[in-house]
Amino acid sequence: MYKVDEIIVYKKEVCKIRKIKEKYLQNKDYYIMSPLEDPSLVINIPVDNTKDIRPVITKEEAESLIAKIPSIELLNSDSKNIETEYKQLLNEDNLENLVKIIKTTYLRNYERTKTKKRISEVDQAYFNKAETRLYNELSISLNLPLEEVKEYIITKLK
Repeated sequence: MYKVDEIIVYKKEVCKIRKIKEKYLQNKDYYIMSPLEDPSLVINIPVDNTKDIRPVITKEEAESLIAKIPSIELLNSDSKNIETEYKQLLNEDNLENLVKIIKTTYLRNYERTKTKKRISEVDQAYFNKAETRLYNELSISLNLPLEEVKEYIITKLK
């Protein structure tokens, strides 16, 4: 069982447990939590709902993921169904998939700007979603302010 003020991941969202209400609904204990991204949002879930909750990755796991970034494959950027692939990867609770989206969308938009084309709104939207999710969790794991995570990763990869 998690504790009050603990940071966890609930359905891909990094959340802080605000309180635990005993016998809240149907005589069950509930976690009352809020996503770090939007503290005004309140999520109530039964304490025994273990399939949708996991701990934030450890610092060692975060460092390992960062070290692996150069070897994480890109998606086939010529695919006509790239948005479907982005959605599918985003819906899985897998940080490597977020890196795939970030790398692929960044490269696709970089190539477009090199040829003086507008960046893809779809790519930009998925880039932002993946980056936000990844950096929120890495921020907690690495004990860094959210705004320093990107620079930390860049520095580690140099």
